[in-house]
Amino acid sequence: MSELFLPGVPADLVRLSLDRAGGNELASGKFASPESSAALAANGFGWFIERSSLLPAFPGLDDIEWPAASVEIERQMRFPWQGGRHPWLDAAVVTGTHLIGVESKRFEPFRDQKQAVLAQAYDRDVWGETMEPWLAMRDALREDPLSYRYLDAAQLVKHAFGLSTGARRVNRAPVLLYLYAEPPSVPASACSGHRAEIENFSAAVRGARVRFAATSWADWLDRFAVPTAPPAVRAYAEALRLKFQP
Repeated sequence: MSELFLPGVPADLVRLSLDRAGGNELASGKFASPESSAALAANGFGWFIERSSLLPAFPGLDDIEWPAASVEIERQMRFPWQGGRHPWLDAAVVTGTHLIGVESKRFEPFRDQKQAVLAQAYDRDVWGETMEPWLAMRDALREDPLSYRYLDAAQLVKHAFGLSTGARRVNRAPVLLYLYAEPPSVPASACSGHRAEIENFSAAVRGARVRFAATSWADWLDRFAVPTAPPAVRAYAEALRLKFQP
C-alpha cells in the first residue's frame, strides 16, 4: 500500500475514506493506474488531513477566511431526502466561514464527449434561495445534453445541489471548486477547449448561493512553492509534480 501514497500521507486514514466512498478504487486496482484521478486527489489532499492549517489557499478564493480548519477526502454531500444516490466530493475543506467541496479531474475531461443526464428528482423545490442559476443550468442541460464536450456539467450541478444542503448542516457558505489537471500528453487544443467551457459554465452559474470557482492543479501547486510557504509544503508540491505531472 505504501507505494500508492507519497511520504507523509496517512495511508490508513486515506484507505478508510476511499473504502467508505464505495468507488472500489483500491480493490479494483484503479487507484494504482498511472492515470488515476483518485490517486492525485487522495495524495494531493491526504497529506493535509493531519496538517489542515498548512493547506494553501485556492486561487480565485482569496476573499475566503483562511487557514483551513479541516481537510477531508471523499466527503458525501447528502441531498435532503432518504434513499437514492448522493454525491461524493473528492475533498472537502472547512474554514471558519465556508465549506469548499472539491471536484478534482485529471484525464476524464479529455476521454469522451459528455452527455448530461439529470433525473426528475432534481426538480424538487428543496435547494433554498438564490439557486436560480443552477436550476437554469439543470434545465439547459436537459434541453441540450451534449452542450459540453469536456466538462461534466451535470455532475457539477448535482454536486452544487448536494453542497446547498451540506453547507446548511454545518452552517457554512458553500463553494464548489473545480480543480483540474492538464496532463502533458493532452493536446493543447483540448486543454484550451476545456478552459473555454469552464469559463462559459462559470459565467452561467455566477451569483448563485453555491459559489462556483475553478483553478488548475498547476496554478494551485504554485502556491505551495511561494517563499513564505513552509519547506515541507514546498517539498510536497515538488513530490506531487514529479509523481503526477498535473
